[in-house]
Amino acid sequence: MFEYLVPQPPDAIIQLMQACKADTNPDKIDLGVGVYKDAAGSTVILDSVKKAEEIYWHQEKTKSYVGIRGNAEFCRLMLELMMGADHSAIADNRIAVAQGAGGSGALRLGAEVIKSAAPDTTVWASTPTWANHIPLISSAGLKMESYPYYNRETLGVDFEDMLDHLAKHAKAGDVVLLHGCCHNPTGADLSPQEWDRVAKFMKERGLIPFIDLAYFGLGRGMAEDTYGLKTVIDICDEVLVAASCSKNFALYKERVGLIAIICKDAATAEVANSQLGLIQRKLISMPPDHGASLVEKVLATPELRQIWENELTEMRERMRGLRQLLSEALNVQGGEVIARAVKDQNGMFSTLPLSKGQAIKLREEHSIYLTNSGRINIAGANSSNIPRLAEAILNVL
Repeated sequence: MFEYLVPQPPDAIIQLMQACKADTNPDKIDLGVGVYKDAAGSTVILDSVKKAEEIYWHQEKTKSYVGIRGNAEFCRLMLELMMGADHSAIADNRIAVAQGAGGSGALRLGAEVIKSAAPDTTVWASTPTWANHIPLISSAGLKMESYPYYNRETLGVDFEDMLDHLAKHAKAGDVVLLHGCCHNPTGADLSPQEWDRVAKFMKERGLIPFIDLAYFGLGRGMAEDTYGLKTVIDICDEVLVAASCSKNFALYKERVGLIAIICKDAATAEVANSQLGLIQRKLISMPPDHGASLVEKVLATPELRQIWENELTEMRERMRGLRQLLSEALNVQGGEVIARAVKDQNGMFSTLPLSKGQAIKLREEHSIYLTNSGRINIAGANSSNIPRLAEAILNVL
């Protein structure tokens, strides 16, 4: 049997991590892997999470299953965090919701529900998009297409081209995958005014938004980072949302995520809930609860929530500060466009106008590790190595 398996190429990010780990240069800079790092280069457990774990350790009474749709209180608190406790969709019970095994599990649950509801639907993703979006969603059996998004010359969003392409090629009932904030891999987000137009465009064209909200709170602020989501939900009758707690709670390996399906009415949401339960049962049976319970504890405990909000602010401001420093260091003749883009973009990532050869040169000659697409994780830098990073980027350009 197994001799018929076909060898698969190794994951590019894993290869990059291994190459960086093997590099003996003490001044190497790891901008590849998409996790938040502090100034010392560590991905630490948040203090709010540590305190929640201590409380949970004393209070937990059982390791029994929590149900096929996961931790209901976690789901409720997350919806309120993203949308506001008084949102009409919550009050009207128009939301089907389930815990996912990370943001990836949430995306897959959403894709499976789309496949069950309308198997001929096409899902449209931005160019570029997160590397796992297309294999993850298409593996559910859905057809995927791309729409223009990032301009590698201006290093901004090609917004008019995006709408024009979808207007010409997407049909009513199709799903459009949108990054809610901190676009991965580019860091180039839609402005509030563009979100307003996108929401109306989706409504008029009969398109269904599927918002991936993986980094909310790490861009401009919680309110700013959820503006697009709330605007779309206010205008469109049907919306899917996949959220992750990996980044903003630093709960990477705990795999904490959520899928929410905003429906036209409460009756439809009840049916969608049954579908989510059935699909989860077939995929993984029951979702893990430890990480979700920690998020629940943090959000439900005023003292812990304040600590978490302070920690989230610290992470966000550190990355914005690094962007400012890198922008200033790149702002020389020939680097003005890059400098402006790095400062204006959001979250961990920026995609620089580097070729594969230039990315390889940065690794081999400067021990600076980034993907071949030119994507950098700004959190992998620090204030002391920003000057060397900028000098190396300008050198290879």
